[in-house]
Amino acid sequence: MKNWLLHILVNAIAIFIVGFAFQSVEIDGFMAAVLAALILSILNTIVRPILVLLTLPITIVTLGLFLLVVNAITLAITDGLLGDMFEIAGFGMTIIAALVISLINLILNSVIKE
Repeated sequence: MKNWLLHILVNAIAIFIVGFAFQSVEIDGFMAAVLAALILSILNTIVRPILVLLTLPITIVTLGLFLLVVNAITLAITDGLLGDMFEIAGFGMTIIAALVISLINLILNSVIKE
């Protein structure tokens, strides 16, 4: 449970940084980032495995790069669920935001584990 809460916090920090860095991503404060991270975590647990299974052939053909689109889809669903609290302008920006959030998560998780 403690590990999951730490993961939510790290993800919220990554979402908040992306909201600060990109003008096309609007977030209404850190609590909105925490809520977005919580919803994104739930979607990654439930929806993402289904999407990965359904898109397996194209993921294999693209050598795994299509997983960025799957991550962007879960981020877009999070955007839709949160309404005005979390807005991303366009699907292209959603793909970029998903990539940057993943990279920030990778960096923050490597710093925390050391």
